[in-house]
Amino acid sequence: MSEKSPAAFVGLGVMGYPMAGHLAAKGHPMRVYNRTYSKSAQWVQEHGSDRSASTHSTPAKAAEGADYVMTCVGNDDDLRSVVLGENGVFAGMMEGSVLIDHTTTSAVVARELANEAEKRGLGFLDAPVSGGQAGAENGVLTIMVGGDVATFNAAESVMECYGKTVMRMGDAGAGQLTKMVNQICIAGLVQGLSEGMNFALAAGLDAKRAAEVMSGGAAQSWQMDNRAGSMVDGEFEFGFAVDWMRKDLGICIDEAARNGAKLPVTEMVDGFYGEVQGRGGNRFDTSSLILNLKKQ
Repeated sequence: MSEKSPAAFVGLGVMGYPMAGHLAAKGHPMRVYNRTYSKSAQWVQEHGSDRSASTHSTPAKAAEGADYVMTCVGNDDDLRSVVLGENGVFAGMMEGSVLIDHTTTSAVVARELANEAEKRGLGFLDAPVSGGQAGAENGVLTIMVGGDVATFNAAESVMECYGKTVMRMGDAGAGQLTKMVNQICIAGLVQGLSEGMNFALAAGLDAKRAAEVMSGGAAQSWQMDNRAGSMVDGEFEFGFAVDWMRKDLGICIDEAARNGAKLPVTEMVDGFYGEVQGRGGNRFDTSSLILNLKKQ
């Protein structure tokens, strides 16, 4: 398969829309599907002026003739709905083509789809991403991949169109398990940052200046560098939403119940995000945890 292999992208949300755009920019003829047709039509208008992009009425039709099919949807059920059945991508994919799933899902559904793909003579990679909307727009996502070595090697250069770090973590499901680790780590970091910034404000410090000096030391993190200032300003419109984080943390907690890992902080922070939802902050970004600490 050449670097300019035909590709399909199913799910043109905040992440999928720019990711598909990077594929088009690198010369891949693109076939797209989105549940809301106007979004896919808009994408084709922006990226298919040379007629190398087309929109399709079902995931199956979008997948026809594509060497690589990418999916980026909401959850396990959404993924099953666009992959399985007579209108799912598996029905349209040709033997030897590869499905690369960028949805954050359970490892259970990743293994389920990997098994089904193998029966059909298809490749499958579970490849959740980290880096948020900005990472997708700038083509610098971190991609954690599960799947066999040969399939990964065949698809790596395609994922590099929108990923800065693309790493195989193991067999099917390993990408999703790694993404769970990512979300577990982020949950504790954001709560700690929220408490630190709230403490700084209560103590009468210039909280942004405090974050600036700490960013040169051991407390530094991506969250501190990118979210401390907006957190202090009470601005929560920067990407990954509370609803999505709770979905992801639920997946982590379910998996921990299966493997016996203890997640006391993750479970606590999940509850804190529930409080933010109770305040109407479902679509606020994850740094909105600080709202729970502010005096009423």
